[in-house]
Amino acid sequence: MSWQLKLDSDNAGTAVTLSNADSRLDMQFTQPLDVAETEHCISIVAGRCRPYGGDYLQSGSAAWLAQAYLEHQHRLPAHIAGFFLLVLIDKQRNQLQIINDHVGSIACYISQQTAQHVQLSDTLTATGAKLCPQALFHYVFYHCIPSPHSIYQNTSKLEPGVTANWTPGENIQIQNYYQPDFTPANASPEQLMAKCRELISDAVRRNISDNCAAFLSGGLDSSTVAGMLAKHSEQAKTYSIGFDAKGYDETEYALITAKHFNTQHQVHYLQPEEIEQHFNTVAGYFTEPFGNSSAMAAYICAKNARADGITVMLAGDGGDEIFAGNERYVKQKVFEQYSNLPGPLQKLLDISLDNGIAAAIPGIKKASSYVRQAKVPLPDRLDSYNFVNRFALKQMFSEKLLTQVDTNLAAQQKRSRYQACQSDDAVDKMMYLDWKFTLADNDLVKVSRMCHLAGVEVRFPLFEKELVDFSCTVPAELKAPGQKLRHFYKNSFRGFLPDATLNKSKHGFGLPFGVWMKQRPALNSLALDALEAFKKRNILQSDFIDTAISTFRDGHSGYYGELVWIIVVLELWLQQHGGDYAA
Repeated sequence: MSWQLKLDSDNAGTAVTLSNADSRLDMQFTQPLDVAETEHCISIVAGRCRPYGGDYLQSGSAAWLAQAYLEHQHRLPAHIAGFFLLVLIDKQRNQLQIINDHVGSIACYISQQTAQHVQLSDTLTATGAKLCPQALFHYVFYHCIPSPHSIYQNTSKLEPGVTANWTPGENIQIQNYYQPDFTPANASPEQLMAKCRELISDAVRRNISDNCAAFLSGGLDSSTVAGMLAKHSEQAKTYSIGFDAKGYDETEYALITAKHFNTQHQVHYLQPEEIEQHFNTVAGYFTEPFGNSSAMAAYICAKNARADGITVMLAGDGGDEIFAGNERYVKQKVFEQYSNLPGPLQKLLDISLDNGIAAAIPGIKKASSYVRQAKVPLPDRLDSYNFVNRFALKQMFSEKLLTQVDTNLAAQQKRSRYQACQSDDAVDKMMYLDWKFTLADNDLVKVSRMCHLAGVEVRFPLFEKELVDFSCTVPAELKAPGQKLRHFYKNSFRGFLPDATLNKSKHGFGLPFGVWMKQRPALNSLALDALEAFKKRNILQSDFIDTAISTFRDGHSGYYGELVWIIVVLELWLQQHGGDYAA
């Protein structure tokens, strides 16, 4: 069946229409697209793709994709790598296929209007849209809105590592293609360490471009990327954000790395007035409500790099999630020991320790707390301190919202992802879960959008597909034996990274919003005005918002400051984007 291709480009992006006698696909993308057409297919590439194991193509990626599709057909995803969204029209089969990368780095919103009409976009428009109550609940739970939901009803977004297949006249079918096999490699630890260094070196090398620099927080991942950038290029440049707030600043470690690799290093100390100045812009720039408070730091850091002429930033995101770098991985191993005890012993400990009397006795209450937490299975235990689990839902959410949502769905999504991991090890399962929720829907969204706002392209060499696949061949007990975080990774880069970097505790681009809100009248006023406006939306209970404010004021600037932040950000986003959710 003959398909007609139409493209229109302007400052807002690129519009593509693919149509035949009775079917139509409309695409609207804010970024450039590469398009090619052959007698067999039409191929469209957003982002950067390449042959698995090969370097990125300098041009002609859509033409290469069309040829690869001809050669590999439905096995195509196994032969490609990169960070992309691909659209293929098979003219002979009259089928459309959408493929995103293994971490879903480019948002793809899908709306199937009819069996013959599909719309795709990397952004959302609120024109005539209704807010999705389930997505609002998920935002409070996750501080973002994970796929497949979106903030608006009747629009979904692709989960990472899937293909969406559409035969006109039928509904879209989603299939997960990225399901790594966690099989230990037949190699010594030394051989695996050498392979790790080689893969990371190649990953950084293939992502370097002109006018390139690296984020440098001072941690293992950003230091490794900065070091490899210095290895493969002359006069490497690095950028850090600092904070004049106790417990939030780690620029001294960034400086250690910069001196070690002799990078041209720039540090910017984020000031409270910068938050006041950019708060509305940052909150509204995300395609959907996004509550990660470190977004501001990422934006200011990228903005300063852009002012120096930098156009591409390399980020270290992903290393923690493939080489066991998060504290929760080893913490949860301690609780998992309880589930490995014989049943009768578990029952005895349960009766003896999980009760109010034991919880009140000094010297025993710690053991009581351990049993109480250990009885909660993974991954639910990871959300023990989630706001949604710390308060009664009727105390927190409006009655109207609760009647419209499945309050168990957010937790069930995490359970499904956790159980989908093809490994029996809890550490592997937690890392696999984080590929979806910590990276795909949170960290990579944060850095990508804030760099886009600053006019900079960001690249994530530590989460290249080959490196993720390799990490699955390293046994979990080698990645993090006992309580040793990043054990394998640290040994892999011992002698390359400074000893101080290898031995430092984990930190990151945190934001002292709660501290500054108390100190800065303008910031306090902005937040309180947003909270008062949000009460009228009938999403959260007004009394709950008042309780959050008063508890925050009484000294809980960290935990409750984060709660205040996510509510304020949601209100500012809704003010700018709209959407119908009548009280």
